[in-house]
Amino acid sequence: MADEAEIIARVGPRLRAFRQTAGLTLSQLAAQTGLTPSTLSRLERAQIRPSLEQLLPLARVYGVPLDELVAAPAHGDPRVHLRPVRRKGLTYVPLGVNRGELQAFKVIYPAVSDLPPARFHAHPGREWLYVLSGAIRLVLSEQVTDLRVGEAAEFDTTTPHWIGNAHPTLPAEIIAIYGKQGGRIHLADLER
Repeated sequence: MADEAEIIARVGPRLRAFRQTAGLTLSQLAAQTGLTPSTLSRLERAQIRPSLEQLLPLARVYGVPLDELVAAPAHGDPRVHLRPVRRKGLTYVPLGVNRGELQAFKVIYPAVSDLPPARFHAHPGREWLYVLSGAIRLVLSEQVTDLRVGEAAEFDTTTPHWIGNAHPTLPAEIIAIYGKQGGRIHLADLER
C-alpha cells in the first residue's frame, strides 16, 4: 500500500487532470472555488499539501467525492450496506452508493389484486429493468408488456410509463437502473 507521502504527491497531477478534463483555466476554476489561481497552480504542481478547505470546493466543482479526487486507497469493508426504503407499497434496496449519476436498485413489488396504473411518470432519461422473480407489467403510453423472469426492458422515460406487479398472488422483484432524474421521480421523499 502506498504511504501517505506517495498519495499526497499524486494528488497534484490528479487535480490538474480533473481541471483539464473540465476544460477550465486556473482563473475560471479560481472563480468557481474561491481559491486563488496561484494556490491552484501550487496544488497541481504538488508544491503545497492540500487541505480539506481547498479540496472540498474542488470536489464540488468537479462533481466527485473527495476520495475520488485524491485517489484515496481503498480500505475497510467493501460491501455495500443495503438499507431498504419503502415507498407507496414498494421496497427499494439500493445496490450501490449514490454518486449522483446512475443508481441501481432492487425493487420489490408486493402481490396485487388490482392492476390499473396509479400514476404515469414521464421525465428526461432512460430506464432499464431486469426481472429477477415474478412478473412485471410495463405500460408505455398505451402499449402494455408483461415481463417474466430473465426478461429485461429499456425505454426512453420521456414516454409516459408505469411499472407494476402483473401477478395477483405472488410478489415480483426487479433490478432497475435509474438516471438522476428518474431516481428523483421514483424515489422522491423517501425519508418522509
